[in-house]
Amino acid sequence: MATVLPGGARPGRWAELLLLILALGMSFFAYAQVALAVTGRLPAQMSVQCGGFTVLVLVVHLILRWRAPYADPVILPVAVLLNGIGLAMIYRLSLRYEERGVDPGSSIASKQLIWTVLGLVAAAVTVTWLRDHRSLRRFTYTALILGLVGLVAPLAPLIGTSINGSRIWIHVGPLSFQPAEVSKIALAVFFAGYLVTRRDAMALAGPRVLGLQLPRLRDMGPIMAAWVISVGLLVFERDLGTSLLIFGLFVVMIYVATNRPSWIMIGLILFSGGVVVAYRLFTHVQNRFAIWLTPFDQSLYEAQGGSGQLVQGLFGLANGGLFGTGLGRGRPDITPLAYSDFIFASIGEELGLTGVVAILLVYLVLVERGLRTAIGTRDGFGKLLATGLAFTLAFQLFVVVGGVTRVIPLTGLVTPFLAYGGSALLANWIVVALLLRISDGARRPPPATSEIDIGPVLQAEAARAASSSSAARPHGAATPASGGPLTERAGDQIATEAVRRP
Repeated sequence: MATVLPGGARPGRWAELLLLILALGMSFFAYAQVALAVTGRLPAQMSVQCGGFTVLVLVVHLILRWRAPYADPVILPVAVLLNGIGLAMIYRLSLRYEERGVDPGSSIASKQLIWTVLGLVAAAVTVTWLRDHRSLRRFTYTALILGLVGLVAPLAPLIGTSINGSRIWIHVGPLSFQPAEVSKIALAVFFAGYLVTRRDAMALAGPRVLGLQLPRLRDMGPIMAAWVISVGLLVFERDLGTSLLIFGLFVVMIYVATNRPSWIMIGLILFSGGVVVAYRLFTHVQNRFAIWLTPFDQSLYEAQGGSGQLVQGLFGLANGGLFGTGLGRGRPDITPLAYSDFIFASIGEELGLTGVVAILLVYLVLVERGLRTAIGTRDGFGKLLATGLAFTLAFQLFVVVGGVTRVIPLTGLVTPFLAYGGSALLANWIVVALLLRISDGARRPPPATSEIDIGPVLQAEAARAASSSSAARPHGAATPASGGPLTERAGDQIATEAVRRP
């Protein structure tokens, strides 16, 4: 008999509650500051809105206490803070649009608040319904089908719609949705389930060329399929952002699964080649690169869909300086789509470089907690899934900030939690819920005073070792003593049994 002692991990729910109070306080302060700066008075419905938001956040906190008591105590407060700052900035822009009498007016703030409520509800339902993240592995290929359907749905003739040159939306009656946001979660589940099964073959087999162990041709099939899907999105939907995200997600997850740098090199070569081909064949790709390389060209600046948005965003960031103009005191509404694609530039104008760096650090904390969850998870599927989900948040932020600051071409992705967009906000809250569920399993200590009988495992392993050694031993050689040290397989069986014990 062997006894597994309880670990020293603490649930951390009280720390989470204190951080939630701080996050809510900062969000409500930003909301009040915007209203006072623009209108000179507090919003009429502020107490009702803030009270309802607080109650909903506390309900999610109580559900975590009930269903996932060992979940990471930092992830939820950080997401609430980012969502609250985004709501305050969207409200600030809606007031300015209302003054000017231009679309979208004040409706964007109320719509974003509704989507925030739906996102929190979706997070609560996910944590309650999903008792163990490992159960998602059973739906590996179902997730693949759902992800692919979501990616190609905007190409359907009746429901697909093209907006600002990209065909990434579907419309059903008065409702519109961007299915690629949910597809990224489904594909992360598929990649994790597939790679945890195939990673040994991908990591160990293959020729060695110039110091790099290259994969076998038959193992190249999945990455080639991901490349074809990414280039297809780039070509047919004109969606450079989702194309980058999907392909980058797969390359990072396959690198984590196999620990082979050759996969990253192959991925970069494939995607670079696809972009070069698309650039030579399609004018919309050429236009994106022209905006990136020569944004201050007069003809390009004045053209419809030209570089005017990027230039105005750069001027807004420059106007913010080090400390910004102050919430409600800038002119971010001059930039087209300042509430969605360029909300980062809007925040930079009113909070300055200091505020932008602070928000980037908050994102860094969120991604770091996601990667810490991946490191602490006991099972391979959870490690890969947590890594993929954390990477989607980090990569989206890099692509958005890089596009706004002219480091890379504009892609069309939105800043997680900050930007206006219901489908993106809903998907990001589901990502947070999945990270919370995985972190609960990662931080949960072994069962207290639970004795795990490893006798059957030892006996089976000893018999297996004896039979294999007797087959390989010359006739008449001495039989090795049984009961030797546990092999890695026996250790895995014991660890699995420890996790499954109530």
